[in-house]
Amino acid sequence: MRSRLAVLLLAVTIVASAQQKFTVDQLVAFIQSSIQLKHEDHQVASYLRKVALTQKLTQSVVEDLQGAGAGPKTVEALKVLAEASKNLPAPPPPKPKPGPVTIPPPPEEEQRKVLDEVRDFAANYTKRLPDFICTQVTRRYFDPSGLEFWHRDDTVTARLSYFEQKEEYKIMTVNNAPSNLSYDQLRGSKSAGEFGSMLREIFAPESRTRFNWERWATLRGRRMHVFSYHVAQANSKWHVTYENKEDIIPAYGGLIYVDRDTSMVMRITFEAENIPPAFPVQQAGTVLDYEFVPINEREYVLPLRAVVRMRSGKYLSKNEVEFRMYRKFSAEATITFDTPEPLPAEKTEEQPPK
Repeated sequence: MRSRLAVLLLAVTIVASAQQKFTVDQLVAFIQSSIQLKHEDHQVASYLRKVALTQKLTQSVVEDLQGAGAGPKTVEALKVLAEASKNLPAPPPPKPKPGPVTIPPPPEEEQRKVLDEVRDFAANYTKRLPDFICTQVTRRYFDPSGLEFWHRDDTVTARLSYFEQKEEYKIMTVNNAPSNLSYDQLRGSKSAGEFGSMLREIFAPESRTRFNWERWATLRGRRMHVFSYHVAQANSKWHVTYENKEDIIPAYGGLIYVDRDTSMVMRITFEAENIPPAFPVQQAGTVLDYEFVPINEREYVLPLRAVVRMRSGKYLSKNEVEFRMYRKFSAEATITFDTPEPLPAEKTEEQPPK
């Protein structure tokens, strides 16, 4: 009696195995898991012979699984399932993946208020800065291929003094060796205007800048309003100079990142537009980051990093400029000129808004 019962239970188990039902999605998940777990090909094929599908398996799905690493015996078993299921209904289309959460823009009245506050901030920015000194480190790169395979050209460390609303640069080292070069004598690409002039020109009434709401963003852990802007060539004062010989004033545009809580600008991007074809520089752009910096027990918004890119034919140049070790300006103020390590990526990378 026990023997019959055991045989009967075995028969039920075999029938149950033979009637294993899979949707196409379940089948694909099983094969992918088997590939990942490195199950033996013959074992997977043996199991598939006990599977019945509830949906049509297409040849393209079989080919995809073969390309993903399914073994030859498994592929043959899949082809048998495809033939057996050819008259079954096709699986439903996949559900669309949820897109990124879109945070609605602030009302237009609030946008105008933010821009008015930034306009005041820009107009009075340099007047509110203290006298200070800092270290400016410029790492310069080039790429003759035009493919952004960057080669380090040099590293220039300078003492930057800001006194009575005027900037003064004194080069201290080039590639960690003492240098007597003046800033004007320094060869290669250079930039200026990080301490307020770029910001002031964008918001000056005579620039007649057009602003549009772009999106929300997160920068250095703070929520940002992001506005796009454009300055026409007729109202531009931004100079692009080539080898101190040729000079143009192009139209330009970019993005403004405004701290939601303080209405202070924390990033500006610039990109020259409609550069004349005959001019040696075909592309020129800058990304300038600001940060809250303590000086003499108060916090000020001061430049953190600027990245300047230019292209002449295939030749690319890139300057990564960092402003470090801010100190109150005084005759006794001292500052070391050892080249610090580059800023970590999280200091300059934008994060998606949460």
